[in-house]
Amino acid sequence: MNLNGVKIMLIDDSRTIRRSAETMLNREGCEVITANDGFEALAMIHKHEPDLIFVDIMMPRLDGYQTCAIIKNNARFRNVPVVMLTSKDGLFDKARGRIVGSDQYLTKPFTRDELLAAVRDQINPAESA
Repeated sequence: MNLNGVKIMLIDDSRTIRRSAETMLNREGCEVITANDGFEALAMIHKHEPDLIFVDIMMPRLDGYQTCAIIKNNARFRNVPVVMLTSKDGLFDKARGRIVGSDQYLTKPFTRDELLAAVRDQINPAESA
């Protein structure tokens, strides 16, 4: 599946995670918008209108659950898939992610294949063809 032109927002307070994921996604032709935290992401989302959002759970100020809930409560972005990123893969975290509307869960550290599989799972092939 061709990922050229797919717009992905990556929200993580770890510069290393942002850089490595951005590099992996750029190589596949994705357009990547990065944000340090939920506040920065919410300020940028209307301008960039991403096709998919990855959000880290553990962030200062506004955590991933709060950020996801705000995105999913916005009529304009309700249908944008949100993938939660976390170093924990407990059932409680997954359940809480579902409650706020996340579409998928990806445990860090993730491999290139896991990251790309998450993108392909969430993006409609007809839109990115």
